[in-house]
Amino acid sequence: MESAKQQEQQPLAEYSSGRGLLERLFKLSEHRTTIKTELIAGLTTFVTMAYIIFVNPNIMATAGVDHGAAFVATCLGAALGCFLMGLYANWPVGLAPGMGLNAFFTYTVVGEMGYSWQIALGAVFLSGILFMIMSLSKIREWLLNSIPMSLRFAMGAGVGLFLGLIGLKTAGIVVDSPATLLTMGSFGEPSAILAAVCFLLIAVLSHRNVFGAILFSMLAVTAAGWMLGLVEYNGLVSMPPSLAPTFLAMDIAGALNVGMISVILAFLFVNMFDTAGTLMGVAHRANLVDEDGKIQNLSRALKADSTSSVIGAMVGCPPVTSYVESASGVAAGGRTGLTAIVVGLLFLAAMFFAPLAGMIPAYATAGALIYVAMLMMSGMAHIDWKDHTDTIPAIVTVVMMPLTFSIANGIALGFLTYATLKLLTGQRDKVSVSLYVLCIIFIAKFAFL
Repeated sequence: MESAKQQEQQPLAEYSSGRGLLERLFKLSEHRTTIKTELIAGLTTFVTMAYIIFVNPNIMATAGVDHGAAFVATCLGAALGCFLMGLYANWPVGLAPGMGLNAFFTYTVVGEMGYSWQIALGAVFLSGILFMIMSLSKIREWLLNSIPMSLRFAMGAGVGLFLGLIGLKTAGIVVDSPATLLTMGSFGEPSAILAAVCFLLIAVLSHRNVFGAILFSMLAVTAAGWMLGLVEYNGLVSMPPSLAPTFLAMDIAGALNVGMISVILAFLFVNMFDTAGTLMGVAHRANLVDEDGKIQNLSRALKADSTSSVIGAMVGCPPVTSYVESASGVAAGGRTGLTAIVVGLLFLAAMFFAPLAGMIPAYATAGALIYVAMLMMSGMAHIDWKDHTDTIPAIVTVVMMPLTFSIANGIALGFLTYATLKLLTGQRDKVSVSLYVLCIIFIAKFAFL
């Protein structure tokens, strides 16, 4: 397989094999790529993000969602998002229900706050509508630019730490304690050992750049569980389960409750900043930036992403978002929306593997959650640690998400700390109007809700 750099140096004539319908749709020659390269890139992206097929239904089932319907919704929501990104934006980006957002959906909105999963889906739908409106106007740019960089990085890292705690709790590695709140679980339990093995196997294989490290590690640990009698074999292939339990099940009226404002904003902010960071990162790797530094079709990519969240809520998914794993497909040569189309087709094909998805145990899911959490924590490296008025709010955001078991509370407390410190240290010019508005909303939430 040729490297991306070698491909860029080859003349356009060598890409004539891409002419025809696919050439007209995706402009393969203009992007110096071929159908074969795009197919390989799509397969690469799918394998690196396919773990969501098994992880998301397990998390959603904890909220009371039918596992089979959640599995189909995951595959269908991801496929539709990929098709939209490929055909409308012509970007080599795969989409699927967001990690961290699904945990917030289940463990905070449903578990901690006590709302039904239908109301939580309504909040996802409304946040997606807001994201679409912002993507169609300049509000998105205004809001993106007004949120301090330290808090943007902190949100991603905080979601990672929140995700890690859930993984440790699910595995039984960390358990509750009346005396100390949290304590070490027992490694005498097979689930704790196998979750740890899954995490370590993913880390080792990823370091060695093994193709599909997360997916294959989860399958390997599931196989180990089956040999130990912990997993019951139910087959591999079947017709997809019914989507009826989740299709159009969102309760929009219930989500219009005042108490859901912070939840909707949390879904919106995490999705928006995660999407912006992922798309901009992939754009540079895929050479979608022109000589003036302008990213080609960025507006279309953001619109495709925001629309995908709305579509996902309709079929029964937490926010569908762009995956940073798409960078693996770009590294394999993916340059156009054909890569995303291939990813979408593979997600549709995955719907026929429902029995396999039903066999994936919680400890395999936990190992993947812990690993993804570690990756998400890397954002803290980009924070300026010399300015305490930046670092302290960032740390508050990161720490309070897992300790309050709420992404929304972490964001609110971080924003309030930032605004307070800046005002009291004579740096009020660094607090934007939009940040003041958000702080007022958060204060009202803590005071009256």
